[in-house]
Amino acid sequence: MTDPIDRTGTSHRRLPDDDQRAATLRDAARVLDANWLGASTVPSRSLYPHQWSWDAAFISIGRSWYDEARARLELLTLFDAQWSNGMLPHIIFFNPAIPIGAYFPGPDFWDSRRSPHAPRDRPTSGITQPPIHAAAVLEMHRHAVDVDGSRAFLEAIYPRLVAQHDYLSRDRDPTSIGLPAIVHPWESGLDDSPAWDRLLKGLAMPPGERPTYRRFDTDHAEAADRPTDAAYDAFVYLAARYRDGGYDDAHLLDAAPFAIAGPLFSAIYLWSTHALAEIATMIGADPGPHREAAARIGRAIVDHLWDADDRAFYPRDLRSNRLEPEETIVSFAPLLDPDLPSALVDAVCERLESVCFHPDAPEHFVVPTYSVRSPGFDRRRYWRGPVWLNTNWLLWRGLRLHGRTALADEIANSSLALVGRSGFREYFEPFDGSGHGSDDFSWSASLAIDFIRSAT
Repeated sequence: MTDPIDRTGTSHRRLPDDDQRAATLRDAARVLDANWLGASTVPSRSLYPHQWSWDAAFISIGRSWYDEARARLELLTLFDAQWSNGMLPHIIFFNPAIPIGAYFPGPDFWDSRRSPHAPRDRPTSGITQPPIHAAAVLEMHRHAVDVDGSRAFLEAIYPRLVAQHDYLSRDRDPTSIGLPAIVHPWESGLDDSPAWDRLLKGLAMPPGERPTYRRFDTDHAEAADRPTDAAYDAFVYLAARYRDGGYDDAHLLDAAPFAIAGPLFSAIYLWSTHALAEIATMIGADPGPHREAAARIGRAIVDHLWDADDRAFYPRDLRSNRLEPEETIVSFAPLLDPDLPSALVDAVCERLESVCFHPDAPEHFVVPTYSVRSPGFDRRRYWRGPVWLNTNWLLWRGLRLHGRTALADEIANSSLALVGRSGFREYFEPFDGSGHGSDDFSWSASLAIDFIRSAT
């Protein structure tokens, strides 16, 4: 890694020394192994006691540096619950230690069997998450020691990855713009992001249509760190509406009051499409369709999500066909496109390095998930300001694709400094580095491993 950017107040974010890196690697492996259930890993033992889709991908990347067999099993277990139409659910419920009704929203709420595509023998949620899995599989293969085992894994999982992408392109593009729609903030991965505020506030929830429920998340984390009750009401209402429509994407705009094409989900979809082309080449399949799809997706991101006046990427509300301008971290995700035009790369990096996302303070950590200049910035509440290691990791990967090594290194240094200061927390306060949400959080541990191992 090169030296970090010379910016006042960043001395506390220097790379850890050899002993610190070794200790971080040991402690991260301890967290992942403690959260292992036998065929998959929970994000945390308390707050998230099942298997989550994109968590599994992040977890597999870090674990694959020291336990390739379990890393592959993680993803195979996840894809064993893939729906017959290719949809990969965002939660897989099979933790026997968690009784029915002890987690919300659990399998009884989702009632996935309402869809003819859902597996009959495995309860799941009815929505998906960012399709980062092909990119994760490729990363795992690139540093595999067991090359034969890795190739066999590629051959086994490739058709499932293709089915996942086929579902998104076939069933989740209701306005034919070439980008998949998300039908719930939970599908975005950034559940409580201010990017969705205007749309959620505009929801008309008829009396009696929001199911009665009990939150369990605030039993395990401080209420100040979690979404508000009003936000959770909207989340539950949207999930119930989609469920009650039988998870039928044929009439998506009628069934889903929330339908968004977003920069983060779309950019990850594009990144994984490029990965599918590489995987296809490795196993003797035809990479051509994936390359053509990647070109189409890249054009669609620029054509439909780029705001030329603001010089930024924003989510597009597919129902109103208008952009939703908000200064959040999702705007930077198109850096994952290796073919993003240099002028757009410059514009994205300029905003990323602005005081909105680089707090002007003696000690600060990057990258906050919401502009610190926004009136709604909250340094502790979920996706409304704190730093998360997974979004940092995605930006780090994207910046390196474009040769922006100094900024990438600053993000990596800051991420490891947060872990060194507060441990493997779910997310971190950007001014003092304190940790919040769940502790011993699996993707924080896993991505810390990848930050270190990929730099050596």
